[in-house]
Amino acid sequence: MQGVKIVCRGWAFAFSILPDGRRQILSFLLPGDFASTAAVLNERVGISLQALTEVCYCDYDRGDLIDCVRSDSKVFEKFSELCNTERNEANEMVTDLGRRTANQRVARLILALMARLQERNQVRDGSFEFPLRQQHIADATGLTPVHVSRVFSAFRQAGMLAVKGRSLTVQNEAELQRISSER
Repeated sequence: MQGVKIVCRGWAFAFSILPDGRRQILSFLLPGDFASTAAVLNERVGISLQALTEVCYCDYDRGDLIDCVRSDSKVFEKFSELCNTERNEANEMVTDLGRRTANQRVARLILALMARLQERNQVRDGSFEFPLRQQHIADATGLTPVHVSRVFSAFRQAGMLAVKGRSLTVQNEAELQRISSER
């Protein structure tokens, strides 16, 4: 029986490969994240995982987790919350890919990662670890790496963010929020 993976340290991503070889990044995994909540209920979930940084993960027995979810109402509530969050993120991704502009997609990705890292106390003065490269962002947003480069350049020139090495600093969160919610 295949186990359920939970990231303990590092960054990874879940992805699928299209028949023509292109990759679609489905989610970025941070410490505390299930690789997929569906893995608790299904032995095979049809996604692949790749580490972005050095990753440490725990592999839990599916049967033990199912028993825990069934027998403890607090665990059931937390698991339900995680499933709903994962579903909401998937719905937002569909909207991003189908209807949002390149600027909105990139701004939303940065803000979403920042919010998740803030929950884990990993943001200091607007700065956080950012191991993503243009290809990762392109594969997550449905853009080309060249287009991602243009968007990042525009955001840097407008004073909204700065990237140095593997760190990103959000300098104008309000403007990124405005862009992410434009109509």
